[in-house]
Amino acid sequence: MKMTVIAGFLLFSLPVFADVTGVVVGVADGDTVTVLDADKTQHKVRVAGIDAPEKAQPFGQRAKERMSGLVFGKEVRLVGDKQDRYGRTVAKVWVSPPDCQRCPKTLDAGFAVLTSGLAWHYKKYQNEQSLEDRARYSFAENEARSKRAGLWSEAEPVPPWDWRKLKRNGRSGDL
Repeated sequence: MKMTVIAGFLLFSLPVFADVTGVVVGVADGDTVTVLDADKTQHKVRVAGIDAPEKAQPFGQRAKERMSGLVFGKEVRLVGDKQDRYGRTVAKVWVSPPDCQRCPKTLDAGFAVLTSGLAWHYKKYQNEQSLEDRARYSFAENEARSKRAGLWSEAEPVPPWDWRKLKRNGRSGDL
């Protein structure tokens, strides 16, 4: 009996997945993609480490276009073991560099969107990142800010988490 309970606990505490490969069949915005794996299972993926502007926000469409250019129709490798409250898999999305489609998947798509100045480092969840990723992502956001790249060209860009909160509270006129 005790062994069954332990085995059941271990079964339910396993990660959502360790490693999935598939083709990106949809890009909802700059930080959400849909991947179809070899078994024809769709994985709705929230890209780990970043928060891109919402589609209605300034630079929201550009963030979506950047992510699309990097991953749409391409084979990617997902690495992550968490689900968000909407049931999406939270994962890093690895793809071959755009100039070398036969190369290994060495480009972190979320990091590439971040370095373009089209996303924020999602510091609310930075403790879920490795120390190396946390440092790289933070540095990349600071670099994009200092270069005034993408959304950082605006005087006071509104982070998406504030945008969503204002919208929920019915204060979209403040945006």
